[in-house]
Amino acid sequence: MNIQHKYKRSYFMPPEPSLNWTKREYIERAPIWCSVDLRDGNQALVNPMSLEEKLEFFDCLVKTGFKEIEIGFPAASETEYAFCRALIEQNRIPDDVTVQVLTQAREHIIRKTFEALKGAKRAIVHLYNSTSVAQREQVFRKSKAEIKQIAADGARLLRKLANETNGNFLFEYSPESFTGTEPEYALEVCNAVLEILRPSPDKKVIVNLPVTVETSLPHVYASQVEYLSEHLHFRENVILSLHPHNDRGTAVADTELALLAGGERVEGTLFGNGERTGNVDIVTLGMNMATHGVDPKLDFSNLPALVQTYEKLCGMAVSPRQPYAGALVFTAFSGSHQDAIAKGLACREQAGGGVWNVPYLPVDPKDVGRNYDGDVIRINSQSGKGGIGYILEQKYGYTLPPAMRENVGYAVKHVSDTLRRELTPNEVRDIFTKQYVNVCSPLELTEYSFEKKNGNVLVTMQLLQNGNPFPVTGCGNGQLDAAANALKTALGLNFAISVYTEHALDNGSDSRACAYVGICNATNGKSHFAAGIDTDIMSASIKALIGAINRSV
Repeated sequence: MNIQHKYKRSYFMPPEPSLNWTKREYIERAPIWCSVDLRDGNQALVNPMSLEEKLEFFDCLVKTGFKEIEIGFPAASETEYAFCRALIEQNRIPDDVTVQVLTQAREHIIRKTFEALKGAKRAIVHLYNSTSVAQREQVFRKSKAEIKQIAADGARLLRKLANETNGNFLFEYSPESFTGTEPEYALEVCNAVLEILRPSPDKKVIVNLPVTVETSLPHVYASQVEYLSEHLHFRENVILSLHPHNDRGTAVADTELALLAGGERVEGTLFGNGERTGNVDIVTLGMNMATHGVDPKLDFSNLPALVQTYEKLCGMAVSPRQPYAGALVFTAFSGSHQDAIAKGLACREQAGGGVWNVPYLPVDPKDVGRNYDGDVIRINSQSGKGGIGYILEQKYGYTLPPAMRENVGYAVKHVSDTLRRELTPNEVRDIFTKQYVNVCSPLELTEYSFEKKNGNVLVTMQLLQNGNPFPVTGCGNGQLDAAANALKTALGLNFAISVYTEHALDNGSDSRACAYVGICNATNGKSHFAAGIDTDIMSASIKALIGAINRSV
């Protein structure tokens, strides 16, 4: 691939060092969030939303906690115009929510925009014109002075129509393609607009610095933002806003560094939908803040429901690997990951909660509406003993001894590898119960009895061997030892019981007991494991012992 000669860096560093943002460690508070799902996100859809769908999406954004929502470009289409009017005339905008509309710096579009906003309780009119070198030279073929004049004329018309139109209006200005504009020239245009709009404490003006097309590393955008933040006129009455796109895949990094550099407001979409590669992903930004202990001021406590609404209304799919919201982002298939997560969750439970610090899980899945059983640990051929043991314990109550987990793990992974697919928890349970629980072939226990004699325990067991009666007797220093000795003698085996544990499977007086037995062959050193389940603990133990023998032959 020899294409590098076609390209060169098309961004501009500030004319002076602007690196104070590097001294800040993290974002200390949530910015003002402005969702542009209904304009920028909708604009990017193959099939834009209908009026009814836009109304439903607006209600979803309000419920999520957005206080500023860009509802569209009223002059662009009848649906956009009708949506704006429906929100106002049907009184669907909560008192604490400000709607925003976009307009180019062109007179007929600005007039149409104010017509759509008549009667708005509180609305932001977002004016923009492109200032980049490429747009100036190739699209508009205008000088810097002429481009600045377009912005100034648009700002004057904004003030005029705001005074003449029924409603309460705030102003926003964007030098579109900001990152392809010389920072000192972008500053000159923004200040010219601010001199006309004259921001005040009760009528602050938003200056929005869009990464219309990503062309640089994130730190360049941060330095550009800091430069404007330090030189804008009326700075105390200006809200500095960010609007990154994701052409280089670094929109989240652009935004986070620019927030360190003086940004106070972020325009983006829920899951990054937007033109080309999309806008900055607000869910990712907000959850990143949450993992640093900062309240994002948005409600992401039920991300699966938010994803469902988004996919239904937009016709877009949220990637299974989308940060925080994807179906697989909390899922571990890797054995080592599963083992670490299972142990981390166990430690957290033993500690009674506290600060979240579970390996491989930067956030508690439950905080975003997910669960541990179905989301965190899932089983395929890459899984390990820890994850399989976790599924069996958490979902079905089987607490396998550590030595047995590996053995069961290989059995489960073999099935997954053969089928070449993930196994459901029920399939994992079925493999365990079929291969390890109450294994009764070729030997099957029918009844048994114990008696004590001269300090020893004597056992008589009635068995079936391949369906034929097979009585055995033996003695030992305990009941299970006696049963083992009886079986060794009758079958001519030489083994030792290497593992024995048991626990109740259910609650109540009629609960079942589950026993686990591992035997080690004294001749070849191989271990074999089985489990027994019965309402009587000794019956369960003998069944487990016989099952281990059956698995060894």
